[in-house]
Order: sequence, then structure tokens, then C-alpha cells
Amino acid sequence: MPLAQGQGSGDFAETSGRIHLFHMGIRNAMGILTADAFTQATPPIVTAAANVSTTLSGITKAGVLGATVAFTRPDAGNGYHGGPVQVGAAYVAGQKPLGLFINDAVGNAFENTPGVASGRGPYVSGQGVVGVTLWETQIQIGASTALTYAAGDPLYASVNGLLTNLIDDAYEYQVVADPDNVTIMGIVRVAPDADNSLMVLDLRV
Repeated sequence: MPLAQGQGSGDFAETSGRIHLFHMGIRNAMGILTADAFTQATPPIVTAAANVSTTLSGITKAGVLGATVAFTRPDAGNGYHGGPVQVGAAYVAGQKPLGLFINDAVGNAFENTPGVASGRGPYVSGQGVVGVTLWETQIQIGASTALTYAAGDPLYASVNGLLTNLIDDAYEYQVVADPDNVTIMGIVRVAPDADNSLMVLDLRV
């Protein structure tokens, strides 16, 4: 059955990221959001117009978004998590993907903003099947080229904290150019296409 963009969630696709929890893993509320989890740009690191993925079209909200990757953030302290970080031209070592954020850190207008109130940013991990509205549609490192996805593709955390099937664009690969150092976030179950506006994946984190 085609998976419509609005299936199972609110009406904020134009301004935020969304994750659809088809079969639950763990909703992890441990840890504290970093300060930049509320302020980072969208996208946070690779911002050249040609490289910005089309799934981010219309999203100007600051902070980490639902369906983006939650990284460990030892630079902020033990037990912190947030989005990816680049200092100068260097990707910060020690950041590891934990899972996918369930909510936008700053929330939506006219809604409660639990992230702002509590400093917590729940993410889904521990297996499960999820659908996401955000993923990389373009190559991030190097010349912009469109990416395509197919069922069975492994997925990684990109330098911008979105899912990608290109290991060279993985944040961890940019820190240490070793495929064995890169976390597999999940496996594509349903690829996005003209009939399916979600990418559905089996989580592996």
C-alpha cells in the first residue's frame, strides 16, 4: 500500500521533520540536549544550494528536527546528545549516532514545547520499523549528484544528520575514512518514489 506523507502524524510537513513509528523500538528519553540542538541551521553543515536535499525544501526551522539523527555529544559533556558538529573544516571525533529524533527540539507553534521545557530530546532506537520524511537526496561531499534509494540499501548518518545510503557522506566516515567505523542506522524497507513519500527502514541502532 502506498505510504502517504500525512499518514500517522500532524500537519507540519512543510516546516518540520516527521517520523512515523510503525513498529516500536525504544523511545529513549535519556540524556540532555545540547544548546545548539535548539539553534543549529537547517542543514547545519553542508549548505551549498546545489547540495541541499529536496526533503528540506520549505524547512527554515532552527534546531534538530524529527527524523534526523541524534548523535552523542561528548564535546558538551557526558550524557549529552544533539546534531552533528564541524569545527573549522574538521568534523568532531567522538560523535556516534544513537537513533532518530522523534520530535523537533523547538516544537511547533500552538503546541507544547517539551524539548525547550525539559531539555530532553527523545529519540527512537533499539530496532523497530519507522518511516521518515527527511533524508539526503543529494551527494554532500563533492559535486552535487542526486541519490537514489532501493529496498535493502544500508543507511548511515550523513554529515548533516540526515539518513543517506552513501557511506562517503557519513559523518563517521569523514572523521575516520574507514567503512568499519561507520554505524549502519538501518536498512531500507520501502524506498521513496512517486507512490511512497516516506522512506521506511528497519532500524539497526
